[in-house]
Amino acid sequence: MINDTQVARYDREGIVFPIRVLGETEVAGYLSNADELQARMGDKSVPTDTATVHMHLPWAYELVTHTGMLDAVERVIGPNIVVWSCSLFAKRAHNPSWVSWHQDGTYWNLESDRIVTAWLALSSSTADNGCMRVVPGSQKLEIQPHMDTFEDGNLLSRGQHVDVDVNEDDAVDVVLAPGEMSLHHTQLIHGSNPNRTDQARIGFVTRYVTPQVRQRGSKPLAVLARGRDDFGHYKFVGPPPTDRSLDDAVAALKQTAAEHFRLVMEKK
Repeated sequence: MINDTQVARYDREGIVFPIRVLGETEVAGYLSNADELQARMGDKSVPTDTATVHMHLPWAYELVTHTGMLDAVERVIGPNIVVWSCSLFAKRAHNPSWVSWHQDGTYWNLESDRIVTAWLALSSSTADNGCMRVVPGSQKLEIQPHMDTFEDGNLLSRGQHVDVDVNEDDAVDVVLAPGEMSLHHTQLIHGSNPNRTDQARIGFVTRYVTPQVRQRGSKPLAVLARGRDDFGHYKFVGPPPTDRSLDDAVAALKQTAAEHFRLVMEKK
């Protein structure tokens, strides 16, 4: 659980880190699972391809409902917590891929900012290997205009880029050791650079919302991770089966992730 000082930092800067979640043994196990999934998804997979992995692979469900994750998230958005989506953000060694400066709330089609993103490092995340970079305090801005570029190598779904000048001197590198996470606000301006090292950078990113947050024009699948729902905006699913083969799980993942991507891409 994060303390009052950390909560105040989140309110002030739109991000708090590092938060220790996993021990060394846990990290090793989850990293092995993530590597296996990444290998099965293929070199051309992007984060949106794994947006619903927690609904199909038990280890991913364990992560998004991990007590350490939820205790910290609860301090930010309250006791009723829904897992809206998650993604594997993997940058292989010497990978030129990057993430342009953007605000998440621009393109998720969610009708509230009662949303927090947990960025969990399964490997070291550093300035050299392309850790997340943020502009502290920028969450206090309204949603800014964005351009959809669909650039090759941009890990975002639309290659979206905030259409305002970002002073690189104001940016902070979110450096995390394996098993540590950051929490950031949906309106925080953030991005990341390419991985210029010999080691892969593996992050597991979960987007948590409160039950009253509605997705425009749809009732998506989700997981009620903690607390109760009094609004009915989601179709909740339980833990994935433990006896399903990885091939079958990945096949089901591709279907639900594609539907999730379609809902996010819809213009409202």
